Amino acid sequence: MKLHFYLCIFLWCTCLLPCSKNNSEAQKVQKISDPFYQQRLGMVQQQIIARGVKDRNVLRAMRSVPRHEFVPAAYQSYAYHDSPLPIGHEQTISQPYIVALMTAQLQPKRTDCVLEIGTGSGYQAAVLAELVDTVYTIEIIPELAKQAEQTLSRLGYKNIRYKVGDGYRGWPEKAPFNGIIVTAAPDHIPQPLIDQLAPGGRLIIPVGDWFQELMLISKDQKGRIHKNKILPVRFVPMTGEAQKSIK
Repeated sequence: MKLHFYLCIFLWCTCLLPCSKNNSEAQKVQKISDPFYQQRLGMVQQQIIARGVKDRNVLRAMRSVPRHEFVPAAYQSYAYHDSPLPIGHEQTISQPYIVALMTAQLQPKRTDCVLEIGTGSGYQAAVLAELVDTVYTIEIIPELAKQAEQTLSRLGYKNIRYKVGDGYRGWPEKAPFNGIIVTAAPDHIPQPLIDQLAPGGRLIIPVGDWFQELMLISKDQKGRIHKNKILPVRFVPMTGEAQKSIK
């Protein structure tokens, strides 16, 4: 019996060895094929975890998505710095910490459908696509929308749906949404976006002109709305109907 026991242990350990080796080899391949791998890990540790974002799934997504793929070639060396970067058409890709914070505020689940207003470079959509079932994203600038879709498709994202247009009124035919994230600042919260939140849903949005606050709007199971200020931010203004609809 003892001989049989030790033989089983030996065979079990022997079977594990190739798996450990394969995992190690896979990590080496990832590091070699992605020259920004270590910078991305440092970004998550120093800029995001250090500031209090703890959602493990969000952290995993931030480690996975190659931010350098979403910025112009001239700025790739700055892709993992603690700052927004220009992406053309007077628009920016948000600071990594803000992307992580806003994503975490949605409390995303694998079964969720999420609406993004302001596709921009596509980076935020990619982070969301790592976490939820479907991302619906709207961009008002056709050139940015086309470029973002090309980048996201090239990187293999298949759970993102695209629309070119004004996001002020959301995407009513696809509502309700478990989460809505807005990456440009109107001077008020668009009522159509609140209406398109599912019960239990959460909307994260920067609001204001020169002085902006990141706001979290949640809808409870009875349809009641709760608003909370998160922190001061600085986003590009929301264009289109948001500039005409003053409440």
